[in-house]
Amino acid sequence: MVVTVRSLGLSGIQGYEVSAECFISGGMPEFGIVGLPDAAVKEARDRVRAAVKNCGAKFPVSRITVNLAPAGTKKAGTVYDLPIIVGLLAAAGELPPPPRDAAFIGELSLTGAVRGIPGVLPMALCARALGIRQLFVPRENAAEATLAGGDMTVFGVSHIADLAAHLRGGAELAPEPVWTPPDDEQELPDLSDVVGQEQAKRALEIAAAGGHNLLLLGSPGAGKSMLAKRLPSILPDMTRAEALEASAVWSAAGLADPKHPLLTHRPFRSPHHSATTAAIIGGGQMLRPGEVALADHGVLFLDEFPEFRRDTLEAMRQPLEDGEVTISRAAGTVRYPARFQLICAMNPCPCGWRGHPSGRCTCTDRTVEKYVEKISGPMIDRIDLHITVPSVEYEAIRRKTKAEPSSAVKARVEAARSRQRARFSGTNVQCNAQMTTPQIAAYCRLDDAGDALMRGAFERLGLTARSHDRILRVARTIADLAGAEDIEAMHLAEAIQYRNTDILKG
Repeated sequence: MVVTVRSLGLSGIQGYEVSAECFISGGMPEFGIVGLPDAAVKEARDRVRAAVKNCGAKFPVSRITVNLAPAGTKKAGTVYDLPIIVGLLAAAGELPPPPRDAAFIGELSLTGAVRGIPGVLPMALCARALGIRQLFVPRENAAEATLAGGDMTVFGVSHIADLAAHLRGGAELAPEPVWTPPDDEQELPDLSDVVGQEQAKRALEIAAAGGHNLLLLGSPGAGKSMLAKRLPSILPDMTRAEALEASAVWSAAGLADPKHPLLTHRPFRSPHHSATTAAIIGGGQMLRPGEVALADHGVLFLDEFPEFRRDTLEAMRQPLEDGEVTISRAAGTVRYPARFQLICAMNPCPCGWRGHPSGRCTCTDRTVEKYVEKISGPMIDRIDLHITVPSVEYEAIRRKTKAEPSSAVKARVEAARSRQRARFSGTNVQCNAQMTTPQIAAYCRLDDAGDALMRGAFERLGLTARSHDRILRVARTIADLAGAEDIEAMHLAEAIQYRNTDILKG
């Protein structure tokens, strides 16, 4: 008798159906798993054998064959332990065959306890799309699976004995209630904590309103990191679709919080400058998502920008343009969403004090040039706003008046974003930074004064076609913040001043 149990696999953040076909036949006792299993899947034999014996069932002394279909797709991880043991017990007559509209995913311990696994959310979303009505997952992942919604019922399983009793019609498992965010949401760092730095805060507001990339250049202690960490507090709230996509990436990486599985705030990732290319872009044996994917719909902050490896920064150019990252290895190819805002911070020189009023910098011009040359021109070209963050004056530090809070800035950002959503309705574009070339031509028209201003800046600054388009995108955002229908000369002038690459020349 062949018993087929439905399960799910994961490629990137795309789930797919896997069928565990279990067959018990005569012959020498053997337990074989076929269907391109990796080492972790093959080891399921020992986990299943011990779990069966420790839950009071009888392990069949026969030839056991488990086929994971589709057989031509590589199977990895411990997610198939639960469907294998259900199929084995059903084939041995210990359990009735499971319903056809039920699917099982989970890892087993030797005692029969069911352990949590990564990637439950994208697999649950796939299960809902496949018409699965009952999804059995580890208790630890049950709240996460309910985020898939629909008419699918999620059951959290703590032990295989509980699942066996449920399938036999005895003590039934209770359906998991749909997870909802708690009322005591953690507050984000507020922009009112930053004293002075009005121009930098203005640039931060523009970056938030249009989804633009930003470079902050200044001496140590000027507040670059402090500003960057407060960007999420002024970004617009995530839509349900954005939150599910970002949470699916975190789930695939094994970073989902069992108690708070849905990302309700935009992610903020800040990798150390010693991170490898695989850590930033993604990869490894399991083709896991990297920092660019974990920052999807959020912020990727690169502090000490020139200290990152050159090849790592160059590898980021494609995700910045395409909004997704493709990882190709011998094991296969996966795609992860990577639509993030890049915020970079750097010192003006290796010692950090060039241009500081104290005059403590000892770097030569050639030393500064070598330091700045660590960042390629094409990479700088993909950053929309270049801002100098000056040292804070004593009077500003001691000032008693409170700076403008994030809530006030966020209100202006939300108003600008609402104009953009109306403008790009029916397209895949969500903000000005993502405008295509035809959209730039349609929505960033300049009058004669603006055209003359742009021509002069193009020739004086030696702009490229890409930087020309990025200036127009920023100008469109500034006009949106001002509530203007057309880009005026003052909007364009402000956008051009944020594109001054001379700040990178020391």
